[in-house]
Amino acid sequence: MRELLYLEIPIADSAKVCRWLQEEWQPRLGQKIITPKGIRLQFNKNTVKSASSHLSSISESELSIFTWCLQRTTYLKVFRWGEKSVPLESQLQQQLQTEIRKRFPQQYHQFPEIDLSQQSIFEALAPYYPQTVRFFQKIPRGEADLNRAYWWEKRWRESVKNPQQPPQVIFPENEQKDNQKSEYDLIYIGGALGVIHAAVMARLGYRVLLVERLAFGRMNREWNISRGEFQSLIDLGLFTVEEFESVIAREYKDGFNKFFDGNNPPYLKSKVLHTPTVLNIAIASDKLLHLCGEKLKAAGGEIWDETEFVRANIGKNNVTVQLKKLGTGKERQATGRLLMDAMGTASPIAWQLSNGRAFDSVCPTVGAVIEKGFAPGVWDSTYGDVLNSHGDISRGRQLIWELFPGEGEELTVYLFHYHQIHPDNPGSLLEMYEDFFTILPEYRRCNMDELVWKKATFGYIPGHFSIGSGDRAVAFDRLLAIGDAASLQSPLVFTGFGSLVRNLGRITNLLHTALKHDLLEKQHLNQIRAYQSNIAVTWLFSKGMMVPTGQTLPPQRVNAMLNTFFGLLANEPPEIADTFIKDKFNWLTFNRLAIKAALMNPLLIVWIWKQSGTEDFIRWIGSYLTFTLEAILGFCFKGWLPGWLQRSQGWLEKKYPALWLRLSSFSDRLAAGIGLSPEVANQQQQAALTRQKNLRSALNTPIKN
Repeated sequence: MRELLYLEIPIADSAKVCRWLQEEWQPRLGQKIITPKGIRLQFNKNTVKSASSHLSSISESELSIFTWCLQRTTYLKVFRWGEKSVPLESQLQQQLQTEIRKRFPQQYHQFPEIDLSQQSIFEALAPYYPQTVRFFQKIPRGEADLNRAYWWEKRWRESVKNPQQPPQVIFPENEQKDNQKSEYDLIYIGGALGVIHAAVMARLGYRVLLVERLAFGRMNREWNISRGEFQSLIDLGLFTVEEFESVIAREYKDGFNKFFDGNNPPYLKSKVLHTPTVLNIAIASDKLLHLCGEKLKAAGGEIWDETEFVRANIGKNNVTVQLKKLGTGKERQATGRLLMDAMGTASPIAWQLSNGRAFDSVCPTVGAVIEKGFAPGVWDSTYGDVLNSHGDISRGRQLIWELFPGEGEELTVYLFHYHQIHPDNPGSLLEMYEDFFTILPEYRRCNMDELVWKKATFGYIPGHFSIGSGDRAVAFDRLLAIGDAASLQSPLVFTGFGSLVRNLGRITNLLHTALKHDLLEKQHLNQIRAYQSNIAVTWLFSKGMMVPTGQTLPPQRVNAMLNTFFGLLANEPPEIADTFIKDKFNWLTFNRLAIKAALMNPLLIVWIWKQSGTEDFIRWIGSYLTFTLEAILGFCFKGWLPGWLQRSQGWLEKKYPALWLRLSSFSDRLAAGIGLSPEVANQQQQAALTRQKNLRSALNTPIKN
């Protein structure tokens, strides 16, 4: 028996494909025999008499063609029974493949336009997403969350379809009254990631306003992190060790990474990659946000929730923000020295700053916090599923699961895929939710009607393909983006939360310097970013996980790539995988693993080239050269720069504050982005810790306004 063909057919109704195969498809040769899930093609002198030149090759071989359904899509395989090939074997395969593509073409999800003035969101969406409506009705605040998911997708689609015409929300003003004073030093728009940073800056003595569109403390995303990474919040003095322990919902023993390899050749199958210290702390996000909110208010900060950002006028001395209170429609206004964009992927500011090219890729992510209902033995809550796939490409996407244990019996489950942003195929949250509620029992055995739902979790997680540190604008005069709005996180497992937490000390130090010296023009603020050259070079990996719009790949292709990479990490010492996934790898480690992957799977580069396209592949070479250059610079500086900066801060910052900001940013970027040797990295870290200690002293002795 030999497998000849494996296809994914982008339709959930596999019975329809089977009927077409049995009743409509007419093979050029062979006698069609109906089977329960497809057909058999037998070949003898009678069935191939029209092709007399092939009579001599008639054998006992026959073709078996069958279909099955998984992940709301249909798969088809063709096997040959027998040792010898059948007449016109390759031509029959080509005929079948061509006619299937013609009969069942790839059709991208069309977003429904609905009118909520006469009906509820449940009534409006039920004809399009029956399972989504059914289960959102069981989720507390499900109607509000489904409304938000619809709003978020609609806004995302409009931004993608009109990339050259982002709505203008930032308006420079050439003239401003001299006597106009700022009510606040910092105005944060976005209360999830925003409140963490806002609390730090408020405790430094800055006048801070936080604006949140939702009710404060509620978000549609859960957070996981490791102890080592959260330590930066403790080092800054924002949290005590006891407070950190109080927001831990669960700490698991080990995390698993495994991708489906049932259709991969033996050399592309891999064992489970264990990552016990990656995302192994489940944070009770509501507790964390409320604790940050309390600290913000205790330091004199204010929170305006259920308030929507409308526009901002940028003047010479301050920025004026126009806001609208939801529910009442009442307009509000606030004036500050600096506006902080923490609105995430839906940020209209990010789209305007980037002239429509806010992101190069995205992960549409959906899921839920499930309070209980899984049968005993389905999952051990002391373990997490960091990355997992249970099938091959489905309707142009490689679906990937995450599962993180929470408090008590809670499990947080996500479903996402890496996606190329395209006007005809922006990526859908609602279609993903229909997948989630339909195929969850395939991923983890469960009775959907017995699950107790606690909260919906969803969002668009962006990715930006950076060539260098200045490739993306994250700032304007008196405006700075952080978190997902800056789109500078790892393409593998971290969202803006991980990036913000890991770089919080770095960002806070630089921002503190900028505010002290009024260095609030865009050329200065663009130095304050979480860019890392080693993260930038890995965007090609995420590109390899995407199915380009308009293309059809072999169903097992993405899983084969993932198994190549994660199989290598599984065979490395644990610290290598930990270093790589936490974005701390150096140039030598990256190149060593890349060479091993190419030797293990020589087609890997060809696959990625085809999926990314020549233009993006050349762009990536630019990222790699930047990574190499910064590795050379890191070797040359060998740690003397941070030491010199530490010794020279007194006079250098006072006389040349702009130069001090630029050199500090450069030094921090080298430490974070190129994976220096342990000795040099330690020197860099000591210098950074010294700056953090100075910052903590400032936290205890707030600045005077």
